[in-house]
Amino acid sequence: MSDVYFVRHGPTHEKAFTGWRDVPADLSDTAQIARLDAFLPRQGLVISSDLRRAVDTASALQSQRQRLPHSAALREFDFGLWDGKHFSEVSESHPTLSRQYWEAPGDIAAPEGESWNAAAMRVGNEVDRLIAAHPERPLIIVAHFGAILTQVQRGTAVSPYQALSHRIDNFSVSHVTYPPKSRSAPLINHLP
Repeated sequence: MSDVYFVRHGPTHEKAFTGWRDVPADLSDTAQIARLDAFLPRQGLVISSDLRRAVDTASALQSQRQRLPHSAALREFDFGLWDGKHFSEVSESHPTLSRQYWEAPGDIAAPEGESWNAAAMRVGNEVDRLIAAHPERPLIIVAHFGAILTQVQRGTAVSPYQALSHRIDNFSVSHVTYPPKSRSAPLINHLP
């Protein structure tokens, strides 16, 4: 069985779609970071998406843990032309598509962006690669709301729409186990 601890990066304070835009995280809550560090397994390998909000969060909680190279495959959803736009602006310019994107996630994508299914495949393939490369070690993956939810969906065997009902707070931990024949998610959105 492989244990993967998904950690959502620190807050960005963005009020718009934030996908592949590279914005910094606010890491000023050192007490929260210390609680998170103490909660995570000491022998865990730390990896993050290559976006600086995840890279910097991973660096803040790395401590004595071994760090693996960050990976573009662990990025947030690519929101395409919506990235950087406020939700109200998107719902005004694409009323039907923006509603379908959240209410029927799957193959629906933002203009020039990626769908839930495409992101889930990208993230899932990278998680599988990491597990295969490090089968005996817990993984601590610092990633993003959408990327984490794709793995919560995988771990709980629910629909993408049901997975979207979960909160994934900044600095939260979602623990997903990957046994050979089944998966589970014993912890979702835990704030240490």
